[in-house]
Amino acid sequence: MQSSRLNYKNDLWIDWCPGCGDFGIVNAMVRAFQDLKLDPSNVVLVSGIGCSGKTPHYFNVTGVHTLHGRAIPFATGIKLANPQLTVIVNGGDGDLLGIGAGHFVAVGRRNIDITVILHDNQVYGLTKGQASPTLPRDLKTKALAKPNIQDAINPIALAIASGFTFVARGYAYWPEHLKELIKMAIEHKGTALVDVLQPCVTYNDIFVVDYYKDRVYKLENDPNWDPVVKENSKDEVQEKQAKALEKAREWGDRIPVGVFYRNPHVETFEERIAKFNPLYEQVPPVMQKIVGEDGVSPSITRDDFRRIFEASLVKVEKL
Repeated sequence: MQSSRLNYKNDLWIDWCPGCGDFGIVNAMVRAFQDLKLDPSNVVLVSGIGCSGKTPHYFNVTGVHTLHGRAIPFATGIKLANPQLTVIVNGGDGDLLGIGAGHFVAVGRRNIDITVILHDNQVYGLTKGQASPTLPRDLKTKALAKPNIQDAINPIALAIASGFTFVARGYAYWPEHLKELIKMAIEHKGTALVDVLQPCVTYNDIFVVDYYKDRVYKLENDPNWDPVVKENSKDEVQEKQAKALEKAREWGDRIPVGVFYRNPHVETFEERIAKFNPLYEQVPPVMQKIVGEDGVSPSITRDDFRRIFEASLVKVEKL
């Protein structure tokens, strides 16, 4: 289909603070959707609470603004109900790595085919600047009465340890580079993370634009950097993950952005379900009839259960 900016971005007033890194994320997402020529009716954006939670409001696609920390399980249910949808989670570091951390780990274990875009600004912006899970210990941003006393979570390291099969980091003020990362994440078959360094211009007076512009560099500029698993041997996977974790720990005078790890060989959660339920691929939940033509909910007979059970046994015996 022919794409234009209006296919994806609506005219709703965006009420983020002027200069907020979230504008760069929206810009990169729109351009990624345009390049991929995504059908807006097949795209679902799911968000939680926080400044990032408003992201679906600004797009002409299906949007679901959910509960604090629960965007990933909502997205999981949507994708399992209709595997043909492009499902993208937009969440802040406080939302996804604080109250939502358990869901973040669980989706990596499942390798369900969704993309998680993490708006990472080290503070709870919507609730006036408290320390988020990604703010390093002993740092004091402007809204904190005392320095932060908790250690920071490393989103890249946590994603790799949890089983994400595509792990990348972008920078909100490099929208062209970020656009390419989002495209790769959407096209990847499996759980993908794009951790976006997103300056909060109001409450984070440490990790500001000047801080990042002197430090961020692109991993792909290193001719020896190769994050993609080729043969999927155990040794290769461990080697690529170890190198990714080493790069993930690099935070100081130099901060890497780009693709840290990608393994296209791991079965998705949907494929695992289909092994045990052969009807899942043919008739996913969204295609199942809730009511018949007469408006009455169809009943499932004993013969229906027998047919499904026997078909599943045949499928399992072939494994």
